[in-house]
Amino acid sequence: MRGWWREIAALVLPTECAGCGRGREGVCEGCVTELRAGRARRVFPVPTPAGLPPVWAAAPYADAVRGMLLAHKERGVLPLARPLGAALERAVLASGAVRPGGDAGWALVPVPSSRSAVVRRGHDPTRRIASRAAGALRAGGVRARVVPALRLVRPVVDQAGLPGRARAENLAGALAVRPGALAAGERVVLVDDVVTSGASLAEAARAVRAHGALPVAAAVVAGPLSAWVGRTRG
Repeated sequence: MRGWWREIAALVLPTECAGCGRGREGVCEGCVTELRAGRARRVFPVPTPAGLPPVWAAAPYADAVRGMLLAHKERGVLPLARPLGAALERAVLASGAVRPGGDAGWALVPVPSSRSAVVRRGHDPTRRIASRAAGALRAGGVRARVVPALRLVRPVVDQAGLPGRARAENLAGALAVRPGALAAGERVVLVDDVVTSGASLAEAARAVRAHGALPVAAAVVAGPLSAWVGRTRG
């Protein structure tokens, strides 16, 4: 209910653009265009964590894109889930891990937020974006569904501000698959809003493999700026 009221308020009460800070539109067309610009790319955190599946990102984590992601996640500007979900859909398709048709469909498994973070924010931003992406994929003929298969099994601290090695240590062994959420051998795409060190996605992949499922790729809205300035591999 709290999320529903916040979404209605964001639609009817004018606010400055979440991306550039100008205007009174919530998000301006120019910033949405920036999010849509270019093609999704494979990104490589440096150093790349062991076990990280191929990661594809729709846009660089900078400027208007960074502003929109933070506004959606931390300020609850919920209508941003639509353009952010469309960007995530592009990253999923670019990965080549899903395709139209097929009997079993395709599972998008979001990296979970802690319960305290969800309570503080009033919503689960990654799951919300993933739901939008799955809807867009289904509209394009891909039988995609969001499967919130992962859960935290021990406390972790906030990853923000931690260096790469500390992020990996903070998350090591922290995730597990909920009983019955995934079938043995099931192919899944891990999804998140942004990748920085890759520690969260690597831990999610470890948990999925330990359950017997197959994390064939990962997709995010935004990744390191270096991927868009010629420093990526592949």
